[in-house]
Amino acid sequence: MTEKRLDSLREKANSLPLCPGVYLMKSEDGTIIYVGKSRRLKNRVSSYFSRQDMAIKTARMVSHVQDFDYILCESEIEALTLENLLIKKHSPKYNIKLKDAKSYPYLKITTGEYPRLIITRDRKSDGGKYFGPYSGMATARSVLDTVTRLFGLPTCRRRFPEDIGRDRPCLYRQMGRCIAPCTGDVSRESYLTAIKNAEQVLSGRTSAAAAHLEERMRTEAEAENFEFAAYYRDSLEALRRLTDKQKVVGEASLNADALALFEGEAVSVLSCLSIREGKLQSKNDFLFNPNEMSDGDTVLSFLHGHYKENADIPREILLGFSCSEEDREMLADALTAEASRRISVRTPERGKGRALCDMAQKNARERAARYEADALRDDETLVKLASLLGLETVPDRIEAYDISNWGNEQITASMAVCLKGKLTPSHYRFFRIERDRADDYSSMREALDRRTEHFGDGTPSFTEVPDLILLDGGVGHVHTVRALFEEKGIDIPLFGMVKDDFHRTRVLTDGKNEIQIIKEQSVFTLIYKIQEEAHRFAVSRMNAAKRKTLKKSPLENLHGIGRAKAAKLYAAYGSLKRMKEAPLGSLYEVRGITRTDAETVYRFLHPEESR
Repeated sequence: MTEKRLDSLREKANSLPLCPGVYLMKSEDGTIIYVGKSRRLKNRVSSYFSRQDMAIKTARMVSHVQDFDYILCESEIEALTLENLLIKKHSPKYNIKLKDAKSYPYLKITTGEYPRLIITRDRKSDGGKYFGPYSGMATARSVLDTVTRLFGLPTCRRRFPEDIGRDRPCLYRQMGRCIAPCTGDVSRESYLTAIKNAEQVLSGRTSAAAAHLEERMRTEAEAENFEFAAYYRDSLEALRRLTDKQKVVGEASLNADALALFEGEAVSVLSCLSIREGKLQSKNDFLFNPNEMSDGDTVLSFLHGHYKENADIPREILLGFSCSEEDREMLADALTAEASRRISVRTPERGKGRALCDMAQKNARERAARYEADALRDDETLVKLASLLGLETVPDRIEAYDISNWGNEQITASMAVCLKGKLTPSHYRFFRIERDRADDYSSMREALDRRTEHFGDGTPSFTEVPDLILLDGGVGHVHTVRALFEEKGIDIPLFGMVKDDFHRTRVLTDGKNEIQIIKEQSVFTLIYKIQEEAHRFAVSRMNAAKRKTLKKSPLENLHGIGRAKAAKLYAAYGSLKRMKEAPLGSLYEVRGITRTDAETVYRFLHPEESR
């Protein structure tokens, strides 16, 4: 962005009113790339064009802003709601969104005269109550099975009340697994009570459900309905076992969500620990793309959308990350209106709340590390990479090259290797470039020239021909190495890893076309890891070579004085300064140093006496 353009945007922002509203940042072609909201539009929008200490992701977004639009609102809650709607409508590049939302299953209590408990992947504003999301279908089915067993809820496809009395009850009735509303012996009120108990358990409020089961057990026992009494006894025991598995983390009255944010280079994770009745009930992790602006204020907008669709809004939301007081108050007011009871949103500095946020932070960091590791191991990632690049085969062996140098010295090329999606350090190699001056293109050509000489020569872990070669660089590097390959008759897929202004791989290029990888999160993670490893290896080797030259004593260059004699002199005096202060006679008193050696060293240290 030019200084003139920045001044223009700053002037426009300073003219905005100090009232609630939504702003829409636009790129050069008019595309909406970010949607935000504020209680005071002027202050928030002008800060983007005045601050010097912005986070990297925010700075990246601002660098692409050519204009912005805004919509004034009557209240902060209206601004928050409108922001959420506009994000859904435009899907801006830099707003955070739930990653792969369709893949997360929920449990849903449907509406109607006889509600049902089902699994679904689609969340709709249809009046149903949703619980989750769960980490996978197996987890969701396990919870569904536990809850339906506890309260005898039907799992068949019969519709009520239409199918009541039409057929004989199924085997689950005889097994005591279902209260069987199909028989007509169960009143609608009793059925709704069972659904209500299921809702309480799914929300983490198990005390009321346990009290209800215990009361029913006693009632049936007093009526000498021992079969039903045994059913409620077993259900009560199952509920207690479920509760015992939940970790106690606070007072029985604690009803809160503790959230923390970990921003990684390849993925960002928002971890949410749900505490109900003082027990850790569940953990949910939300993954965001690396381009999305996952700062505190932006995350609060995401949370508004999340809780707006969630039946279970806790009394307290504890934040383990910094955000503006303005946005915290806006979220609290919006959720208070949604839940029809006071909701607190705060950032604890100490005590139990801070400890819970720290626990969430640890979980978020671990989830990010696990995601990156899984992305490297996932065979589907390699399939997606092959599809994006138009490769004929899935690349089992990927080699990535990077050049590092210290001015015109210690030019080093690294080769990092990824085998079947896993970085394999035992196959890494490095090349000391022999030319005198730093030239990335020529250095890359020399490295690949020397590498290709080993194709098929039998050298362990070095003879295999790669399925894909990645170069740390752009079009120029690709053209240089492709020309070499054409001269040698080598046909290997070759792509350059093009970095953006923030030193992250933006696209892959074949020399003509650019292939976007940012939308394929697992592919982006894999390429990022490979590129970082090639760069790390190149720098480490270059630094090691430089350290050797820096550690070499100038005495070693003197005639007759090698590394061994220089070491003896340093052991005796500790430094060149002390050596220079020593008389000639003491130099050849050092064991292993002859008089001729001592005179050579003395003349070197006292050049003025040789004139």
